[in-house]
Amino acid sequence: MSKIVVALGGNALGKTPEEQLSLLEKTSKIIVDLIKKGHKIVLTHGNGPQVGQIALAMEYSSGSEVKTPYMPFPECGSMSQGYIGYQLQQCIQDELERQKIKKNCVTIITQVLVDSKDKAFSNPTKPIGMFYTKEEADEIAKEKGYTFIEDAGRGYRRVVPSPLPIDIIEKEVIGQIVDNDNIVIAVGGGGIPVIKEDRIKLLEGVEAVIDKDRSAALLAKEIDADMLLILTAVDKVYINYNKENQQGLSKLTINEAKKYIDNGEFAKGSMLPKVEACIDFVSKSPNKVALITSLDEANNAISGNNGTLIVNE
Repeated sequence: MSKIVVALGGNALGKTPEEQLSLLEKTSKIIVDLIKKGHKIVLTHGNGPQVGQIALAMEYSSGSEVKTPYMPFPECGSMSQGYIGYQLQQCIQDELERQKIKKNCVTIITQVLVDSKDKAFSNPTKPIGMFYTKEEADEIAKEKGYTFIEDAGRGYRRVVPSPLPIDIIEKEVIGQIVDNDNIVIAVGGGGIPVIKEDRIKLLEGVEAVIDKDRSAALLAKEIDADMLLILTAVDKVYINYNKENQQGLSKLTINEAKKYIDNGEFAKGSMLPKVEACIDFVSKSPNKVALITSLDEANNAISGNNGTLIVNE
């Protein structure tokens, strides 16, 4: 039996509540299969599209004739945690009930400490929300002062800062709940970014989105997890990806992974942050491992039959 922090990729979520609920029904079956094998599970997830949609809706309604109150971006992040967590825990609870497994599942609205002096605040890079044409993006940028970037040939998206996580504020209660053999959904969307300038000042939310895999790695370390499992769209890590000489990697040491990073093998917007998160967890957690695979192959990968294992050797 292992304690596993599972980072769900965007392919496990949807663009609308209806689509997401449908996808999560499949996801929950895979997660419950892990639980049936005796593993203790903490789930994390992304929220890029969802938090962007929520922020856009709140901005629109506050500027309309209805004039609802303006909603700060950290509050939008907390809404996305609750919305995604609600659907995810409901699907897991339903699947547990179907399989007559008596366990509790709970979502923790999670804050993650970041450094107010992090260089990311002066260089926004994290895409959120929907896609726009260049003309639409230029118009919104002029009106609201947002920064937009072209995203993988699909259009333009708003970007916000993506600072590194320093600490998980609710780590102790998350650890206690999972150690009591409950399923926990936490650090949704990488957590709500907060700063604390000194010991006296209270926590303060900031406008940013933390990389979910980085936060998952930090959480795994803080709760002494045995494994960080990152689920994405491919069954394992590849070098020469999408080329004739593409090669899947079944196992990587930290040094090997770093060499591939230096050679530019992993794309910045997809596999690179996942490999870096795995390196971060394994390097700070002796005798622990990280695993990258697809959602469909999660159980096979944990059994050693697929995926890429990252080890500290």
